[in-house]
Order: sequence, then structure tokens, then C-alpha cells
Amino acid sequence: MNLRQFVLLGVFFLGSPAALAQSAASAPPVALKGYDPVSYFNPGKPARGASASYVDFDDSRFLFSSQRNRDLFASNPDKYSPQFSGLCATGLGMGQKVESDPKVFKVIDGKLYIFSSAGALEMALNDPALLKKAHEAWGKAHKK
Repeated sequence: MNLRQFVLLGVFFLGSPAALAQSAASAPPVALKGYDPVSYFNPGKPARGASASYVDFDDSRFLFSSQRNRDLFASNPDKYSPQFSGLCATGLGMGQKVESDPKVFKVIDGKLYIFSSAGALEMALNDPALLKKAHEAWGKAHKK
């Protein structure tokens, strides 16, 4: 088998349904229920990402609404990733891991926080100590 035949065989295999199914099975979970993390910062509201435009980071797959947003994220994922892996910031501040609603958010001091409800967001805005407690709890749980 020459090099050209080898490359063609590789292209065929990588595009086969079995290879695609294996790739999909090993993909990390989609973050923010498919919303583009950069869109929270600019234009300031969540936009749906496309499954073809993604970056895997911190055990999650982030989807993007544009190549520009994908590139911005890829160049600085810590800037755009939600705090606490997207868990509800208020819940975490109260000692609970609560799933968040990606449409309920606030960018605070350049960081993206996601909440489970408008009430949870309001609680965090009225009591900044909740975010401090959330950071402390997250730090303790993720010590290395």
C-alpha cells in the first residue's frame, strides 16, 4: 500500500458512520445547554451555538454562533467560561449543586454567572456574600 492509498483509507475510515458514532459517544457534555458563552458578553444576551462550531474545554463542549466567537473563546476560555461549570451560583452559595437555566445570567466583574431562576439571580444580587460562599465551596470541592 502506498502513502496515497493509506491516506485515502484513513479519510474513508474517519468519515465512516462507525467512526462518527464512536466520536459522538466520547464527546463531553454540551455546556450551557448549547448557548454560545461569548454571546453573554457581546452582545450581552445568550445566542444558540451550532453543533459544528465547538471547543472542548474543562470537560465540557462549548458551542458557538460564529467563527469569531469560537476564536475568541479558544484564545481565552477562562474569560468566557461560566463560573462553577455553569451550576447555579446561588445554589452553590447555599451549599447545593443546582442545575441552572442558561437564559438567567449576570456578568459580574467580567465573570459569567448562571442561575436557576430569576429569583436565584435576585438573591445573589441582593446578597453578594452568596457569590463569595459559592467561590469558597467551589474552591474546596476542586482543590488539587
